Amino acid sequence: MTLQLSTDVHVPAPITYALRLRGIDAMTCQTDGRIRASDEELLKRASGLGRIFFTQDEDLLGIASRWTAEGRDFSGVIYCHQLAAGISTIVSDLELIVKVMSEQELDMRVVYLPLG
Repeated sequence: MTLQLSTDVHVPAPITYALRLRGIDAMTCQTDGRIRASDEELLKRASGLGRIFFTQDEDLLGIASRWTAEGRDFSGVIYCHQLAAGISTIVSDLELIVKVMSEQELDMRVVYLPLG
């Protein structure tokens, strides 16, 4: 089964659009009505829906680290620094992750992009 994504509020729309063109279920914070939610609320919501959270916000790395140390469950975070990769690389890497990895492999983990 292909994993589902939730994208942070600041992820560029072309990334989400390209993922959807490839048949990937990518829900934005905007479409979920959570534009003003805190980072912790966004991660909690994504995890509650069984979605992997994609972000370009470094603050989420600290939250994921703290939650891991506290034994607090989350579905996983995929992080890419805003200047680390272009849209096509990000989309390709996200597609690979959601089509190849399992929920168990991403549970309470952070994956960094670009992969290569």
